[in-house]
Amino acid sequence: MEDSYRHKGMRKQLVKEIAAKGIRDERILKAMLKLPRHFFFDEIFVTHAYEDKAFPIGEGQTISQPYTVAFQTELLEIQSGDKILEIGTGSGYQASILLELGAEVHTIEYNRVLHDRTRQFLPQLGYRPHFYHGDGSKGLPQQAPYDGIIVTAGAPSLPEDLVRQLKVGGKLVIPVGNNKSQVMYKLTKVAPNKISKKTFKNFSFVPLRGEKGWK
Repeated sequence: MEDSYRHKGMRKQLVKEIAAKGIRDERILKAMLKLPRHFFFDEIFVTHAYEDKAFPIGEGQTISQPYTVAFQTELLEIQSGDKILEIGTGSGYQASILLELGAEVHTIEYNRVLHDRTRQFLPQLGYRPHFYHGDGSKGLPQQAPYDGIIVTAGAPSLPEDLVRQLKVGGKLVIPVGNNKSQVMYKLTKVAPNKISKKTFKNFSFVPLRGEKGWK
């Protein structure tokens, strides 16, 4: 896998574009500048890797738009050492960004083909999250509680299970809506039985699969 001056130049331009759209966390921008996104694409699609858009990765799934990856990550407010649950491993790009920020990442994927592919691929890049195959719509209670939970697929409603798996002070970032458009929610668990809520509009994700997702 080659990361040429051309690739680095395209990546630098992409990061400038993301920053211009409002991403302020320099750690996230540096992580995206470091991580070769084209490694997550077939060679013939390399030019698409540095466009700010989602792209199909097979199995009816996509690698998220870079701005969306940065936006969700920024909402998590990650500190080094935070224990983060990612629901929807997909290509592994989002998990890699979380690892670059110093998080302890637990990532669960519903689709067996994607799970197997990414579990083999990411260590080749030096990224080693904890991989799980299963129904992420119910979270991963055996590893709870978490400092943050990020959901990278659109949910039909806010899953109570995920809120329960947060530490006090923990944050859940999840898109909720229909199959075409979602609102991004940032829930912060401010006390054992109390959450604060912020919403951000106009996102589009593939559907969250599983018992608490889309059947």
